[in-house]
Amino acid sequence: MKMILHTDGGARGNPGPSGAGVVLSDEKKNVIKELGSYLGVCTNNEAEYRALILGLDAAQGAGASKLDVYMDSELIVKQLNGEYKVKKHNMQKYYKEVQSHLPAFEDVTFTHIKREKNTHADKLVNEVLDAVN
Repeated sequence: MKMILHTDGGARGNPGPSGAGVVLSDEKKNVIKELGSYLGVCTNNEAEYRALILGLDAAQGAGASKLDVYMDSELIVKQLNGEYKVKKHNMQKYYKEVQSHLPAFEDVTFTHIKREKNTHADKLVNEVLDAVN
């Protein structure tokens, strides 16, 4: 079954209190699962990766065989698509964790989208961070 995953991670301060937003949908854009999670203190990029990992877990749990992932972090998408190297040691562990999830799926695509196209996941991040403050 093909699914669509939107993820977003954000930190207030960099590093600072951070959150993840995950929206998993079917091909008709019916929401299957949405998740907002507090991540503690980390950087924006760490939060982006951690949100993606939560999303991959959700997609695997929901039985996705093919997955189209949409994120507003151009850096993370380009790293996952092999256009950029992951240079920072603390980011390599997240990259490797994402890679370890991929064999669970027949096909996964990573696409960068503008923030305005990722409002649902972004809203979940902000709700989590507002609740913490």
